[in-house]
Amino acid sequence: MDAKRKREQVTMKDVAKATGFSPATVSIVLNNAPLARYIAPGTRQKIEESAKRMGYRPNAMARFLRSKRSQSIGVMMFDVTDPFCTPILRGVENALYPLGYLPILADAHNQRERFERYLEMLLERHVDGLIVVANWLFVDIHVLADLNKAEVPTVTIGWEIPGNRVSFAMVDNEAGGRLAIEHLYQLGHRRIAMIRGPKRLIDSAPRWRGIQKFAQSVRQEIDPSLVLQLPDVFDANASFEQGYRLTEELLQKKKKFTALLAFDDLTALGAIRALAKAGVSVPEQCSVIGFDDVAISGLSAPSLTTVRQPLETMGGAAVNMVMEAIKAAQENREWSAAAHQLHPELVIRDSTRSI
Repeated sequence: MDAKRKREQVTMKDVAKATGFSPATVSIVLNNAPLARYIAPGTRQKIEESAKRMGYRPNAMARFLRSKRSQSIGVMMFDVTDPFCTPILRGVENALYPLGYLPILADAHNQRERFERYLEMLLERHVDGLIVVANWLFVDIHVLADLNKAEVPTVTIGWEIPGNRVSFAMVDNEAGGRLAIEHLYQLGHRRIAMIRGPKRLIDSAPRWRGIQKFAQSVRQEIDPSLVLQLPDVFDANASFEQGYRLTEELLQKKKKFTALLAFDDLTALGAIRALAKAGVSVPEQCSVIGFDDVAISGLSAPSLTTVRQPLETMGGAAVNMVMEAIKAAQENREWSAAAHQLHPELVIRDSTRSI
């Protein structure tokens, strides 16, 4: 093949000419059509090897026009800089890759207008399904309900859309809250400071409910003066500064506590920074526990005890659900929204100890 031919896109006709088989046979093999099972293995192998050697690449647009499928899944993030998102994206990508589907990533930057515009763009590109990694911005957004009318299978991660019309995958936050306080209680801590999550974030209420239920079960009183709350700030990374600030407030007010339970890992790491600045050693003088188990948690000093969300598994679960919906549509059968709740796991590291 000369240099000019190499620069040109190799077509099925080129492969047919090179192999001596008809364009129809080549098309059946390279498109892996149902009739391909009737073609001799030797013929299929020769066509596939020749196509690979010649640099043949399928024409995605032509394939879409034939099948009305783009082999792509839109993945909408509200803030890709949030450490919570990275392992979820890895789980989504790992699950899509062997299926031959391409993830198309869109980051809304925590802006409603950008979210809606990206959603329009993804639909214009005929994505076969949509995965949305949600946060509290969802409180004001109802546009996903329209996706049912557009017949685009949709799965949210970290948020349950009312009405049982959109599938979702999320961790059991109530169980996670219980794991966190139970760990500190079993270590002997009774004066426990707590930094609750933002009021508008869906994770906050169930985690707090898990904490309260455990406290009630062991007759442990929660001191209101030791309970603070993260503000509703859209910047996910702001929780580090907020954890630092709120812990500093507790220390300045001379509040006595032997442990601190933070809403998430970044808040916990901010709290550890404030404690260190005040000369309070962790865990010798104060144990600290977080939630999520983002990558930096195991690298901090001391390494952070936390409640792990199976984030990568959540990404994979979302892919499984959206692919099941796509398959049901292809087979013209009924399919209803699915709910996948995953179990949290306590990860004990160096930031907690008994008293």
